[in-house]
Amino acid sequence: MPDPHPFAIAPDARILLVRLSAIGDVVFASPLVAALRRACPQAHIAWLVQPECRALLDQHPDLDEVIVCPMTHWRRLWQQRHFGELIRGLRALRGVLHEQRFDVAIDLQGLAKSGILTRLSGAPARIGLGSREGSAWLMTRTVPRGGDPRRIGSEYLYLAQQLGLPTERFEMVVHYDGVAARTADETLVREGLTSGYAVLCPFTTRPQKHWFEERWADLAIRLRRDLGLTPVLLGGPGDREAADRIGDSAAAVADATRRPLVNLVGQTSLTEAAALIDRAALLVAVDTGLGHMGIAAGTPSLLLFGSTCPYVETTRVNARVLYHRLPCSPCRRRPTCRGSFGCMRELTVGEVLAAARQVIGQAP
Repeated sequence: MPDPHPFAIAPDARILLVRLSAIGDVVFASPLVAALRRACPQAHIAWLVQPECRALLDQHPDLDEVIVCPMTHWRRLWQQRHFGELIRGLRALRGVLHEQRFDVAIDLQGLAKSGILTRLSGAPARIGLGSREGSAWLMTRTVPRGGDPRRIGSEYLYLAQQLGLPTERFEMVVHYDGVAARTADETLVREGLTSGYAVLCPFTTRPQKHWFEERWADLAIRLRRDLGLTPVLLGGPGDREAADRIGDSAAAVADATRRPLVNLVGQTSLTEAAALIDRAALLVAVDTGLGHMGIAAGTPSLLLFGSTCPYVETTRVNARVLYHRLPCSPCRRRPTCRGSFGCMRELTVGEVLAAARQVIGQAP
C-alpha cells in the first residue's frame, strides 16, 4: 500500500538515482526514471552508475544525465594501497556531484558503498531502499524492500508507491542508439539470421545459477530442428571458453553440413546485444542481466532459475520463469549440494522446448 504521507518531490527538483550495478538490477530499476519524469516534468534527473552499465542508460529519453563512478578502479587502488589516488578520485566525484546541487538522492542499492556516495552527493534529502551495512545512518529516510516478491522488480514498484509516483505504466526498458541498431542489422545479414533466431544466454557470475553445457548444446540443436530458429549465443569476453565448449558439443552431434549455432560471445557491445535481443524470436537465459533485458524488450523469453529466488510474475504473457523448488532452494550464494545443482538438473531440454513453443505463440 502507498504511504499515506509520501515524500513530496518538487516538480523541478534535481534528483540523483544511485544504482551502480549490475546489468539486471539497472534494468529492474529502469521504470523509476519514467515514473519520476511523469511526477516531476521539469526535474533534472541523473543516475550514478559504474562504467560497464552506463550504456544501458545513455539513451534513456527521461534521463538528463548519466554520471560514471569508477568503482572497479577504486577497488583496485584500495587493494594496491594507493590510498592517496583513491582519496583524490573520491574528492573529484564529490565535486562533480556537489556542482549539480541535487535536492534529492535515492540510493537504490542499499549498500555501504552506495550509501556513502549518496551522502557525498550533498543532497539534503537522501532516501535509501532497503538500506543495510550501516547505510541507513547516511539517509534521511529509508524504505524497506517491500512489494510482492513474486513480481519482477517489485521492490522498485513499492518504492515508487511509497514516494507517491505514478505506477500505472511501470515497465522495464532498455534503450539503444542507431549505431547499435545498424550493427545488429548488419550482423543478422552477415550471419544469415534474417529468417529467425533464438538468443541463448547461458552465462552468469555464479556456477550454481548455470544450466549444464551439454543441455545448452542439445537445446540449440532442437531449436533449429524443431522450431526452425538458428541459435545465437551471447555473452561477455570472459564467457568465450565456455561458449566454445557448447559450440563444439553441438557440432559433434549436429548435421556436419550446417553450423549448429552462431557464437557471438564477446563480439558485441552491451547495446548491440540489446538490439539483437530486441529482434529475436525467442530468448532463453539463466538468471542473468541479458535475460532480464529480453523481458524489458518484450521478446518471448524463458528464464531458468535454480539457486536464486525467482520472480514468477514477469508482467508479460510471453515471458515465463522455469523453476523447480527443492528443499534446499533458494540457496543463493551458499549452495549445499556440493556441485550437483539438482535444482537446475530438474530443468530438462524437453521442458524448455515445450515452454518455448508456448511463449512464441503469445503476444507481448
